[in-house]
Formats: sequence, C-alpha cells, structure tokens
Amino acid sequence: MIHVEKREYRGWSNSHFLSNGFVELVVLADVGPRVVRYALAGGENQFHEFENQAGLRGGGDFRLYGGHRLWAWPEVERTYFPDNQSVEVTNTASGATFTAPIEAEAPGTSLQKSISVQLREQGSHVRLLHAITNHSSEPTQLATWTPTVMRPGGRGILPFPPRAAMDKQHFQSVSPLALWSFTDFTDSRWQLGQDFLQLIQQEKPSGRFPEQMSGLFNPAGWGAYARSGCLFLKRSPVIPAAQYPDFGCNFELFTNPEFLELESLGPLVTLQPGQTVAHTENWWLFGGVGPISDDESIRSQVLPRVHETVIP
Repeated sequence: MIHVEKREYRGWSNSHFLSNGFVELVVLADVGPRVVRYALAGGENQFHEFENQAGLRGGGDFRLYGGHRLWAWPEVERTYFPDNQSVEVTNTASGATFTAPIEAEAPGTSLQKSISVQLREQGSHVRLLHAITNHSSEPTQLATWTPTVMRPGGRGILPFPPRAAMDKQHFQSVSPLALWSFTDFTDSRWQLGQDFLQLIQQEKPSGRFPEQMSGLFNPAGWGAYARSGCLFLKRSPVIPAAQYPDFGCNFELFTNPEFLELESLGPLVTLQPGQTVAHTENWWLFGGVGPISDDESIRSQVLPRVHETVIP
C-alpha cells in the first residue's frame, strides 16, 4: 500500500513522504522541487544532501539542496535560476506532482518545471515524469536534463554500446565519449573497461582537476551507482534518431570531492511558446549487492538487476 504524508523534514515544513513498506522517498515542496531522499525502508539515504542548506528557502542564490532535480540544458545562466520558492503540489493515486512557479525574473526565461513522482505498490520502482513548459513569447532551444546527486563513496556506471568486430555492418561510429575542459582520463577515478565506463567518487582525488565529467550515447538507456552494498539504477527511454546534447550524449557522469551525479538527458528541442517537453526516468534500488570493481563484477552484480527491471 502506498502511503503519502506531508510533514517536516530537516527544517522544511512542506515535505512529502512517500513509502510502500519497501522504499521511502522525500520530495521538497518548500523549494525546488527536489527528491532529496530515496532509501530502502528504514535505511540510509542513497542521495547526497547539503547539510549547510538544510531548511533554507527564499533568497536570490541558487542552491543545489541535494538529491534529484530538473534542469534545462545547456548549462548557462538561466540553468542556475534560484528555485527557492514554494511549489504547487497535486496529489495522485500513487504519489504527487510538484510544479514550480514560472521562472519569470532574470536569469529566468519564463520556463516552468514540474516533476511527477509515482511509486509502485510493491518493490522499489519509482516513475518520474519531468516537464518543462515555455511561457515566454519567444521560442527557445533546450533539452531536459535530470541530474541525481549521489551520496559520496561509490561509483557511477554506464554501459558502452555493444562491442563487435569491424566488418561491413560495423563501419560507423556508435557513440561519442564527450570531453570537458577538466576531463582527464588518466585520473584514477576513471575506469574504462571493455563494456562499461566507471567513475569513482573520492573525497581526496589525486588528479590535476577536482572535478571530472564525461558522457556518451547509451542505447541501453540505463545508468547505475553502486555504494556500500546498494545499487541505484535509473532508466530513461532512448530515441535513436534524435539529436542529443553535448555532441550526442543521453547519459553523463560528474564528480567532485563531495558527491557524484548520475544524469540523463532528453533530445534537443525548439520549444515554442506554450509548448511543453517531457522526460521520463524510472528508478530502482537494490540491496545485498556484492563488491564492484571491474567489468566482470558489473556483469555478475549489476546486469542481473538491470535484467530484473522492466518499464511498463
């Protein structure tokens, strides 16, 4: 049975708790919206929260707060619109929809964002529908972008497209491996395997840049974060012929000494006045996951969980 309750959470009085006896979530409505907690029932939050921002609201400074958020790509000034005001909450049979005010003041461009969170009656499956509406009188180009800030001390995992020997059916490239100015694949936090890309979160990295980021076109449509015997898995539908941001990336990883972000992106769109673009993610959380280090351990510990997940 799904239980939805409004109560205080770490100084935010308007917080919504969703649970089904197996997993629990907390979604903020005083700010954001943010899904700041996702955990096995009674267990440790798998999302990172910024302690110095707990309970804050209002003001003109952008705050990450922690957890899961909805952004509009590209990363420019409007991306950092300070979403510090209360959001509208509409309850549903299996969760709620959280709609932020229109971003009408600078650096906003009259976008309005919403996240609908739907929890299944059994198991850990959560469905999130993200939407961005253009309330401006002008069209704008963007892509939906959904970073999830993960608790430190784990590793992000993305699958490469399927491998195959070169032949007449395999002359063309299958994916970018995007670079940022601070991307350094000699950094020990990166592990480029045969079938998987891994990025390890470290509190005291030894590389020349504290931040690392990369992305790829991921036709499998899933990414994962493994930490302390738990596995967070997100899936997002893939549109093969679509144009994706960052030279064609639909999944990306970012880390710094404090956290790691597992991110999915929707296709590039030109959003006309009054139009809305939507982006879906599906989440699962697994306990009892064995140690993960190389490709073989991902095959034995992660892929069986991936194969368990289905998207209705």
